Amino acid sequence: MKLSGNTVFITGGTSGIGRGLAEAFHKRGNRVIVAGRRQALLDEIARQNPGIDTVELDIGDAAQIRAVAAQLIERYPALNVVINNAGIMPFDDAGGPLDDEQAVRLVDTNLLGPVRVSAAFVEHLKRQPEACIVNNSSVLAYVPLAATALYSATKAAIHSYTLSQRFVLHNTSVRVLEIAPPWVDTDLVHKSGDPRAMPLDAFIAETMTLLESATTEIVVEAAKPMRDNAGPNEHAFVDQFNQFVADNPIPGA
Repeated sequence: MKLSGNTVFITGGTSGIGRGLAEAFHKRGNRVIVAGRRQALLDEIARQNPGIDTVELDIGDAAQIRAVAAQLIERYPALNVVINNAGIMPFDDAGGPLDDEQAVRLVDTNLLGPVRVSAAFVEHLKRQPEACIVNNSSVLAYVPLAATALYSATKAAIHSYTLSQRFVLHNTSVRVLEIAPPWVDTDLVHKSGDPRAMPLDAFIAETMTLLESATTEIVVEAAKPMRDNAGPNEHAFVDQFNQFVADNPIPGA
């Protein structure tokens, strides 16, 4: 993937990994449009990064996704990169009662959101000489965290969907990439400076380096043991991982 000269649309770009990617692409000479739910945060990123454009978008609203996509395609005809980053990570209890409202919002945001965003832009992307869809999943797609069971399941679904999406688009100008982050120290999981979490700036720097030559997945070095776990012997590692987290709780969980 070329790292300059693009017009890049990033969902969930007002904080954490999304903001880090937005600012990194902006510094490399790309036109960047950031989407988020909170106008105050959109105003802040635009003020601190002159030249970054913003648009208010609730990724859980299908009609709004279609409307915003149409608006952006008209305003930015050279738009050629879509980064599906927006997501939420509520804790849940797979062994207890279901908070149905929270569950529906989670699936709408983490799974249907990226699917709908991709669908809203894909015909436009096919008309570009070079285009890219980047889906942000998680190492929890491969080693689920029991305390966020449904979140982990949505990320496994995004990984699966990305595999299919890459295949069906392989004869077009659209490349499909997947970023599978480890635990990164952001507000997604109670930003705390926990030494087990990868610092955001280090994650963004390594990710941008890997993006340049990536053809399928972007997995930073710290994430490789969990990414490589999937397979017929994965169960013991999953149990060990969750027991470790249970014995060493995540702050605020």
